Amino acid sequence: MTTPFGATSTAAEVIAGVDLTGRRAVVTGGSSGLGVETARALAGAGAAVTLAVRDVAAGARVARHVTATTGNEQVRVAPLDLADQGSVAAFVSAWSGPLHMLVNNAGIMATPLLRTAQGWEMQFATNHLGHFALANGMHRALAAAGGARIVAVSSVGHVNGDVDVDDLNFERRPYDPWLAYGQSKTANILFAVEAATRWADDGITANALNPGRIIGTNLGRHIGDIGNAPASFDPTSTDVSWKTIEQGAATSVLLAGSPLADAVTGRYFEDCQEAGPHRPGVRRGVADYALAPEAAARLWQVSADLIATALG
Repeated sequence: MTTPFGATSTAAEVIAGVDLTGRRAVVTGGSSGLGVETARALAGAGAAVTLAVRDVAAGARVARHVTATTGNEQVRVAPLDLADQGSVAAFVSAWSGPLHMLVNNAGIMATPLLRTAQGWEMQFATNHLGHFALANGMHRALAAAGGARIVAVSSVGHVNGDVDVDDLNFERRPYDPWLAYGQSKTANILFAVEAATRWADDGITANALNPGRIIGTNLGRHIGDIGNAPASFDPTSTDVSWKTIEQGAATSVLLAGSPLADAVTGRYFEDCQEAGPHRPGVRRGVADYALAPEAAARLWQVSADLIATALG
């Protein structure tokens, strides 16, 4: 798939002229960073947008701002803590009616070793398992929409490593925050690959994306000294592409709302284009292991089992 847009395109540009009136969207992490701009662009095109956020007060401020800047009063806020399976279940239970666009945008990056109440490593639990449970919980609403889309915000960080299904929670191997982040972002892509297969008959598409190499959001709040981060966060590197938040949200908005993405599913995008294969030494493209159907199916089952156990 190719589009007329690229790395410098903004969210507003990729959705210009598109009418999303009558469609409903959920944007996780909609109270800051890329989530705000994603919500603004979709609302600007007429969609009814729900900001699924941990901080409801911050979400309410963003909702008022989005309404003020777009004129769309169909912007609401709902509590969602992706690291808490009870919170995910409560969000799903409170939802009624169809859902046309689910943008799994929220995430954490390079945290110190933290665990959920279940003992799950926090980055995997938040970035993957929380979104996995949310999408599965909203499956009926997505199927009811007819032509619904799921957008999984991954990262170029997925090239840091595959998913270790035998030690997802770093119980036997030394914890490394970047390896854990990469595992969670690979899981985001594998989720889209398997969802595209499982839910094709329901008219649901699922795609993953890399929003950009370096974007000025608070995602990197755990990095500390940037000199200790991987090359992808080094501003002196010759292989760095800086983006504004408006540019960083463009690929998410394209996949969520543009007619250009109709019937496109199970793929990985960057810079508003379908990505090519990852080549060693270049932090672009998609790793082969992130698109492997067998790995995607296995991760799905493992994830489903973990959540079923957590919910008793």
